[in-house]
Amino acid sequence: MRIDEHIPVLLEPTVEGLLVNPDGIYLDCTFGRGGHSRAILQRLSSRGRLLALDRDPQAVQSMSAVQDPRFTGLKSAFADLAEALDSVGVGQVDGIMMDIGVSSPQIDQADRGFSFRKDGPLDMRMDPLSGESAAEFLARADARDISEVIKNYGEERFAVQIAAAIVARRQERPITTTLDLAQIVASAVRTREPGQDPATRTFQALRIHVNQELAQLEQGLNAAFERLKVGGRLAVISFHSLEDRIAKQFIERLANPKASQDIRLRKLPLPDPKPSMRKVCRVKPDVAECERNPRARSSVLRVAEKIAERTHG
Repeated sequence: MRIDEHIPVLLEPTVEGLLVNPDGIYLDCTFGRGGHSRAILQRLSSRGRLLALDRDPQAVQSMSAVQDPRFTGLKSAFADLAEALDSVGVGQVDGIMMDIGVSSPQIDQADRGFSFRKDGPLDMRMDPLSGESAAEFLARADARDISEVIKNYGEERFAVQIAAAIVARRQERPITTTLDLAQIVASAVRTREPGQDPATRTFQALRIHVNQELAQLEQGLNAAFERLKVGGRLAVISFHSLEDRIAKQFIERLANPKASQDIRLRKLPLPDPKPSMRKVCRVKPDVAECERNPRARSSVLRVAEKIAERTHG
């Protein structure tokens, strides 16, 4: 795979589930290198329109390669999708997709600091010009905060030991490179699942923390619902359980609001809340796709349709 190559996962089921109106307006919240966007454009009519967002400057730069009058690319985090749509005079749209997580080009470029297999600066920011880098966080945070991040976002059972090793090591010299951190983690993690690098969970956790990915996802899902037309579709691709759980619970709350309602409200003589979404499908990659693109193995697609404006919660 070339450094500039990104194979979009679950491409066909995503576009099939998302695009219900070829004349409509669609939003790709995570352009990356444009794989899903190009596939959506192929299915749109001449009257259709596609807007795409990304906060990664390299992804934004790659938007210029899409020479199509129906396409508009914008630099924005997907949590800010409402403001991005407002900036181009678009209200509600017919479909919104999100491909959550880190892309292949981000992983493959050592200078982005996402990979524990390639030596580079310990950055991990989707937008290198905004916020605190992973190195800066590890330099200032205490052992408890580091441990909480690694445990909560990496589901790492050795979080306390890893945090202690990080704090001990930074007293000797700053931790500034990816391989430096990977070696520290390896020294603290004595056992690991077969085939998994000891640093996998720690790097995942720091990336999620630095980019506030879970908070971004929650904000983005709520904004997406508000900006979908009734009958419009939401498609979310996630790559690990924390992201998928947020997407699943968000859709479930709107598709089955009574079950999600506070038990105290259920006892009051109030009309039952009406569902405002319906679940369309949940799709995992097949064997052929996983063989073609091993990074697709953990991906999950969830598609839901907005059936009414939200009236509760």
